[in-house]
Amino acid sequence: MKRDYYEILGVQKNASESELKKAYRKLAMQYHPDRNPDNKEAEEKFKEAAEAYEVLRDPEKRSLYDAYGHEGLKGTGFAGFRGAEDIFTSFGDIFEDFFGFGTRRRERTYAQQGADLRYDLEISFMDAVKGKETEIEIDKYEGCKNCNGSGAAPGTEPVICPLCRGSGQVTRSQGFFHISTTCHQCHGAGRVIKEPCKECKGSGNIKKKKKLSVKIPAGVDTGSTLRLKGEGEEEKRGGPSGDLYVIVHVKEHDFFHRDGYNVICQIPISFSQAALGAEIDVPTLDSVEKLAIPKGTQTGKIFKIEGVGIPHIRGHAKGDQIVQVVVKTPAKLTKRQEELLRELAETSGEDIKHKGKGFFKMF
Repeated sequence: MKRDYYEILGVQKNASESELKKAYRKLAMQYHPDRNPDNKEAEEKFKEAAEAYEVLRDPEKRSLYDAYGHEGLKGTGFAGFRGAEDIFTSFGDIFEDFFGFGTRRRERTYAQQGADLRYDLEISFMDAVKGKETEIEIDKYEGCKNCNGSGAAPGTEPVICPLCRGSGQVTRSQGFFHISTTCHQCHGAGRVIKEPCKECKGSGNIKKKKKLSVKIPAGVDTGSTLRLKGEGEEEKRGGPSGDLYVIVHVKEHDFFHRDGYNVICQIPISFSQAALGAEIDVPTLDSVEKLAIPKGTQTGKIFKIEGVGIPHIRGHAKGDQIVQVVVKTPAKLTKRQEELLRELAETSGEDIKHKGKGFFKMF
């Protein structure tokens, strides 16, 4: 069973990016393979710390991990590191920060997964409650068809970099470290392009627009993340494409307000309804419900209608609707209504003074 990533790095769950980096630096120094030759336990701890840092430094992966733990990372394409060389390849720039140089890094020869993409989607309150299928348009890089992603003009191929001889690194020794720096001629690729493709200008990728259908499940809230597998960037070496993460943002509603899976609303009632009791109609997310108002109800009184709230995103249950009644004071009264209210005040022993037509002030 995998350990908690925050525990591995020895940080709190609200740790900042700089705190994460500082904690990882300490562990990387401690368990670095060059300091622990032929030490399997140190090698595993080196990989474990790198895996924790890789997840927690990425806001999207961290969000998924915080919400669902290790299970939430299964669809991201990240499955840890194969070994120290894999770590050096991913964190070459970080090791340069730590040690003043890069560290022993070699060009990966196996296919990787393409980069993930993010799309922020704004939807209405009712679409979030009931669910909806909608269409979005994204910009994404796809492999250039003209050069098959190589970046080289058709009929030509990238050649091995003469400076680093294909390794992508220029290596030298410094104490017990094998120090490497990124080759400045090929920028770590190990290959150089003499004749760039005219379509992609040597990048191997072309940005294109793509329309996608997104199914929004009922019950989503602001911050909910939907994953579209394989809709991220393409991988130039033939590996799987990355994923697209759709981040949901829900607009406010004029009448309903959300509290978890419950909905809250305010319903105005008349003075008479509050005093004598009544049965009123209350709009819900799906229909209209009857609500009994008992005699003597005060403004601000809370009622609950069970099971008519927001559906749970991973179940069939629904939240409740919380109804707060607000007693309306009549602004305009007929002569007869004034007489009745005066009579009520007198029978209640209230001392009132008339302050303008239609209004009363109590002393």
